[in-house]
Parts: sequence; C-alpha cells; structure tokens
Amino acid sequence: MSDLVQALRRAGVHEVDDSSTRRSLYSSDASLYRVPPQAVVTPRHADELAAVLSVCREHGVPLTMRGAGTSIAGNAVGPGVVVDVSRHLHRVLDVDPEAGTALVEPGVVQAALQRAASPHGLRFGPDPSTHTRCTIGGMIGNNACGSRALGYGRTSDNVLGLDVVTGTGERLRLGDVPGGASTSPLLDRLRALVGTDLSVVRTELGRFGRQVSGYALEHLLPERGFDVARALVGSEGTLAVTTAARVRLVRDAPVRVLVVLGYPSMPDAADAVPAVLPSAPVACRGVDARIVNVVRRRLGHAAVPELPRGEGWLMVELVGDDAGEVRARADALIGVAGALEARVVTDAVVGARLWRIREDGAGLAGRTPAGDPAWPGWEDAAVPPERLGTYLREFETLLAGHGLSGLPYGHFGDGCLHVRIDFPFDRPDGTAVMRRFLLDAATLVAAHGGSMSGEHGDGRARGELLPRMYSPEAIALFERVKGLLDPDDLLNPGVIVRPAPLDADVRPQQATPRREGLVLALRHDGGDLSRAAHRCTGVGKCRADPGTSGVMCPSFLATRDEKDSTRGRARVLQDAVAGHLGPAGLAAPELHESLDLCLSCKGCSSDCPTGVDMASYKAEALHARHRGRLRPRSHYALGWLPRWTRLVGRSRALTRLANASLRLRALHPVVTWSAGVDRRRGLPQFAEQTFRSWFAGRPTGAAPAPRGDVVLFVDTFTDGFSPEVGRAAVAVLEDAGYRVRVTERAVCCGLTWISTGQLDAARRQLRATVHELLPFVRAGALVVGLEPSCTGVLRSDVLELLPDAELPDAQAVVAATRTLAELLAATDGWTAPDLSDVRAVAQPHCHHHAVMGWSPDAELLAGAGAQVERLGGCCGLAGNWGVERGHHDVSVAVAEQQLLPAVRAADDGTTVLADGFSCRTQLADLTDRQGEHLAQLLAQRLPR
Repeated sequence: MSDLVQALRRAGVHEVDDSSTRRSLYSSDASLYRVPPQAVVTPRHADELAAVLSVCREHGVPLTMRGAGTSIAGNAVGPGVVVDVSRHLHRVLDVDPEAGTALVEPGVVQAALQRAASPHGLRFGPDPSTHTRCTIGGMIGNNACGSRALGYGRTSDNVLGLDVVTGTGERLRLGDVPGGASTSPLLDRLRALVGTDLSVVRTELGRFGRQVSGYALEHLLPERGFDVARALVGSEGTLAVTTAARVRLVRDAPVRVLVVLGYPSMPDAADAVPAVLPSAPVACRGVDARIVNVVRRRLGHAAVPELPRGEGWLMVELVGDDAGEVRARADALIGVAGALEARVVTDAVVGARLWRIREDGAGLAGRTPAGDPAWPGWEDAAVPPERLGTYLREFETLLAGHGLSGLPYGHFGDGCLHVRIDFPFDRPDGTAVMRRFLLDAATLVAAHGGSMSGEHGDGRARGELLPRMYSPEAIALFERVKGLLDPDDLLNPGVIVRPAPLDADVRPQQATPRREGLVLALRHDGGDLSRAAHRCTGVGKCRADPGTSGVMCPSFLATRDEKDSTRGRARVLQDAVAGHLGPAGLAAPELHESLDLCLSCKGCSSDCPTGVDMASYKAEALHARHRGRLRPRSHYALGWLPRWTRLVGRSRALTRLANASLRLRALHPVVTWSAGVDRRRGLPQFAEQTFRSWFAGRPTGAAPAPRGDVVLFVDTFTDGFSPEVGRAAVAVLEDAGYRVRVTERAVCCGLTWISTGQLDAARRQLRATVHELLPFVRAGALVVGLEPSCTGVLRSDVLELLPDAELPDAQAVVAATRTLAELLAATDGWTAPDLSDVRAVAQPHCHHHAVMGWSPDAELLAGAGAQVERLGGCCGLAGNWGVERGHHDVSVAVAEQQLLPAVRAADDGTTVLADGFSCRTQLADLTDRQGEHLAQLLAQRLPR
C-alpha cells in the first residue's frame, strides 16, 4: 500500500483504491486524453472531501474531481487523486417548492434532481444531452448548458450558492447555503485582485451567453454584486472543491410545441437563427442531414420521424401556458423563418424521438458515415448567434483544407456548434494533424468574436488555445486568481491556467492495432480489436439510470461501480490491447477483473450509440486467457451444457436418474461445487421426453400447409428443458398454415461455448449448424428460432465466427432466420387469437432486444388486444453467468431493478411473458411465478 493511500485512510477516507485496474478505469473520461491517476477515492460523505484535499496538500499530490466522467475536453482526468462523487454523494438534500430551490450533493445526477423536483411542477433548467448520467457537480464544473439554455439559462444562471473548499484548504459558504454566507480575508483579497483589472473583465468577459472559456470573472464585478458562487461555476475544479450546491428550480410550462424547420443546408439553417430568436424559444437546435443519416443507419429508419424537406434543420421548442397562444407563436415563427418546409409537432412521443437524435449525437457522431472513428477535441466552440452561418461555412472550408471531415450539429440559438472530427490517429503524425487544425480553428473562432468552449469547458483540449481568444492581461488575471485560491496548483492542474499541451497524452494515438491471434472477425472494425474497443467514446450512456438506456449496463445499475460499466470495461480493454497493463495483453488480470460482472447480455451492442459489443470482446478475452490452459469448472459444466443434455436425453431411464440425483439435497453442494454453480441456485430438471423425440413420434401426413415449409431451430434449451415451448410453437405455426420441419441431426448455435470463450468449439458447432440448415434455406424455407439467445447467434454471431470462405452460406442462414413474432407478422391472412383478456408483464430477453428487436412481439400482442407492460432491463441471469459462483448477489440485484418489483406488483391473473429460458429460470428461482413463452400464450388461445 502506498504512503498516499495509507495517509488517506488514516484521515478517515474509507474507499481508496490504487490498484492498476482502478487506475486504468479512471485514466480517461469522454475525451481524447489518457492520464492515469495515482489513486481513486469514492467519498461516502462530504467531510471526506475536505480530508482528501488536506492529505493531497500535505503530500503535494494533485486532486481532480469527477462526476459521471462525461467530460469531453479532458476536464475529469488527472495525475494525482481522482475523486469520484457519483457513487455515494448523490443525495437531493432538500427541495423547497415555495422558494423554487434545491440543495444537492455534487454527485446528484441531473435526471435524479428532475425526478425530485417534478412532483412540485418544477425542474432544473439546464439539460445536457447526458442528463441521465451527468452530475450537478460536473455541470457546475463546466458551466453546462444543454439545448434549453435559451429558456432556462446556463448552470451559472441557476446556481444560488455553493459550499466549497478552496485549494488553500479553507471552507467557504458562498451565497444561499446552510450556515449562511462566509466572510473571509481570502474573499477580500479576491475582491481587491479583480478590482485592479476591472476594464479587462468588463471588455473581455461575459460578452455573449455561450462564452464559457476561461474564468467567469464578470460575476465578480461590483455592478454584479461580487457573486463568487457564480464565478466559480465553469472553473473546472481548478479553484475549489464543491461539497454542496443550492440551485434554482423553474416551473415547467404545461404546453410544449416543437417546430421543425427544413433548409437547403445546415449553414442556411444557421442563417435563419436571428429570425427565430424573437419568438422566445426555450431551445433552438441545429441538425444536419449527415447525422440524421447516421441515426437511420445505426438505429433504423423508425428512429427518425418524418422531417420537413431539406438537408439542414432547426428544431425550435416553444412553451407557454395556453395551447392556442403557443400554436399562434409557432405559426408566426414559420411565417418569418424562411424555411423550405415546416412541421409542427405536438405529440410528446414524436418530439422525444426527435430530441433523441440530439441526445445520442455525441455517441453517434463518434463514427463518420464511412465508419471511421471521429473524435472530440474541437467539440463545442461558440460564436454570437448572428455570426453562426458565416462561421459554419468557413469552418467547413477549414476542415476540408486540412483533409478532415466531421458531423456538425449544435445549439444554434446560442451560436454553439458540436462536431467530432476524423483526426488520423492511426497515422504516426495524427496528433500533429490535430494540433495544426486546432490552432487554425481557434484563430477562426476568435476572429468571429467567439469562445473556444460553449459549454463543455476548456479542459486539456483547449486550455492552450485561450491566448488566441484573450489578451495577455486577461490570461495574467486568470493566473493570479488561480494563485490566490489554489496557490500550490493542486486542483486539476494543467487545465485553464498553465495548461498542458493540447496534444499531450492523446489516448487514441497510443492505441496499438490488434489483429493477430483473434477468432472473431470484428468485420465492422477491420478485424482490429483495438479499433473495436475504441468505439467507446466515453459519453457514459451505459451509466444511465434504469429504464433510460434500454438494457445496458445491468451490472453497473446493480453496483454503481465504474468497473462494471461498459465504458469502464472498454477503457481497461483499451489499456490491455495497448500494452499499458503489461505483456499479458488480453490475459491481463485487470481486464478479467473488469469483465467478471459483464453478463454478456449484448445490451450495449444496440443501446450504446457507437455499438460497443462487450459480450463479443469478453468472449475473445476469455478465449485468449484460457487457450491451452485448464478452465474454470463452470466452463466445462455449463459451457458444454448441450453435450450433457444430449447425453442425458438418450434414454428416459438416464434422464430420470439424472433428475433424481439433481433433486437430492445431500448431493446439491457436491453438484453445485463441481459445476462451479452458486449453492443458492436451483438445478434445472431435464425433460423426460425431449422435443425432438416428441416430434419424431408425431403422426406424419395430412395437415395442409398452404404456406410451405419452415424449419424449427431446435435449440438445446427447448429440446432438453422446455419441450412444451416447442410443442406450442408447432401448434401455432401449423395453425398459421406452415409445415414444420426440423433438421435430421441435432444442431446447436454454440452460445454456451461463446459466452465462456471457447470460440474454436463454437465455430465448429456453428459450421455444423449452417451445414444442416442450408438445404432448407436453399429450398426457400425460413428458420424459426424460439430461444432468443440462440436466435441471436444465428442472426449475428455466426457472421463473426465463420471465416470469409464460409460467409455466403452463413449470410443465407442469417437472412432466413426469424423469431416467431417476426414470421407471424409477415404471414398474410393469419390473425392472432383474441388476447383481449390478457394482462401481461413482458421480460424481453436481452439478446432479443439487442439483436432482433422486440417490436414485432409488442405489435402482435397489442394487435391481439393484450395489455402488456414491457420491462426494459435484464432479468439478471444471462445464461451461465448468473448461476456461476461469485455472481449470485449481483444477479439478484439486477433482477431487482425491474423484473422482481414488476412481478411482485402483478396480481395472480397477470401473465409473465418470458421467451428466454434464462428469464424463466430466474423467475422460478427468485419468485413463485412461472414465465410463459409467446408460443405458449398463443397456443392456449387457438381454436380446438
């Protein structure tokens, strides 16, 4: 244990970690930069923050504050102690509806504050796209704004008081905070210091709303009341550490209308902003056709509602108390906006889908239309809104002149432009290219009277550029303020004052291509595991609250530990591939520590805006670690489950003997230990008659099949454990007019081999399966999968595991494979049985959600009249993962996010729909309810 860690623990700091895993996890935020800390602290209460700072001052160690780590400019990485306030310091301490204020700890997530304020008809105004995970402390650090800053102001406009500890160790209560405002000689010296340069402050600072770069010293002017709390907002943790904040809440207007205006191009849309602003919008967002096309390709055409004609759009939000008045303003706006075409959106669901383009923008823009990585760095410059159109045209010319491209979008009403750029970090001169461009871009924005940063702060990306925007006198004033409040330069050094070079510590430039020795094709990343891992842009959607990000990331929701987020795992994987964790590479223990609680649910593959597929990366890492070595017991017992199931199913006598053994309580500890299974888990019973045996014994002949053949993919779970699901599916398919066929030989998708990293064996299984299915497919039959995880393998993983020479056959099988709902939805003339008496809680399997999508199931059920509550999270079992030793508690905690509360709240007459064998097993283990497959629900209602 280091002297630093010992000193922190002696000072009463409980959660201190200087392990190589933890340092890797916190070495990056959502920016380009990698700066490994010496240690990471997750304080349990505010007093620990002061203790951490005291120890850092004693040892001369830098301190960097961190919320959700969504900082795009490198604001939340540092070489000393990184303090993560998001895990414990996340309480809303007080909401005062009459005063319209809230007192919060710095780690409160913006969306959590909204939930606390909403019952009172109030909200916190600033709403960054990361609102489901960004913290109020981080918003204070960067002076975050979001789309609705036009109506509600920046964070600095909504902070009424701060409780802080400065770099000198002095605690200051500033403004409206418990205990009353402080008086201090330090504040007197600050007043005197600013008083010597009032002309600089008045002429260079606070010139327009999105001037976020540098220190906001305009709030210290005498005519502004020397508001130190507001002046600290946007100082990026370089002057003081925030322990609590009083923030203003605003009333949310009851009527909200979105006006979408189409223009020939994005610069044309920017030109229209001055005409739009007099209509008093709360938001005015600019969107380009390029990013809309990325959304369509990534999330499907249904993700983008109908847009007016054009290649660039303004999304203008108007609010008010009277629907007629707001609609009249919308019509008047359309009359003056000069758009090619306009659409007025009053449906909140459609509006939310349009705003989602903005919320996922930072992640989706992480890939160019050609699929190449695009990076932050010049991410949120701002100019006065009336200059935006001209600036945007010149900016596009500048990009082209440097041989670069990007996907721009932004808060056009505020003159703020977001863009990610395809800097060539795969070339040796990648950082040099970036540096040349950023210097020229800074000159351009300064020429337009703009700001290097419009809401994300300067960080490590833009601090060096501030002299292009500010005079030497202003820079010197910033330095004197820093020297007064943090004389030892311990708080987030290298940011704003005496900044680090903008091309130092660039993470992607350190990336090492990894193509050799891989089994997975990684076709979307050129076979390069490093490039695949760097899909993670760090925006942290995997850290979002339950129900806001689809399935991912189940284990993070249970533990709230960065180690268990998709982003955290990606960061450690990046370090492992780059050699930062030593020569072990993919076998590095730090990597496998971070991967241990990955459920391989594949939720990230669909829910992460950049398509990180951690399940695949984990399989490759497990393969590398255990290749040629003895594996964990569970890999043989559970990874080889299809083999054992086929063995046991050879005779009823053997099945009965196996089941009797599994039921014996005396043998339970022995069996679970030998299988690597947690003793608290039940052991499933093998079916006495397998599905294939039942199917083979059916009378052949006579049933008409006007719609031809379908081949039922008989997976291991349906065959050996739930044959009743297969029998129900046969009944439904035959009712729909199909003749059901099965392969002559037993087939397996290899899923259990994939999830345990036995990829060579999985490839053999899939090769045999494709060989068996191909004759049916070539004859025109579709393949129907019943187990979602196995169907998912046939729809995606098969293309990653089979080599190029076998790809055409694999693609034919992929194209022919359907879920039951997909097939029935496409069956002309078939009508689902009446389900109007059905009330159901539906737990879509994670792979179903991620790979195939559950919409066809939802539409089928709704069309049949069923009332369905669809759950958005994971059941927590995830195949072998949830039953393995060491995973039980987290598995249950994941189930407690959505599944178990929903089932407890459902009455006995409510059906629990769960197509996945894992989901039904979790229900049986943790509740007294049984899950039903869609096939069973439909079969029960068929006419007899």
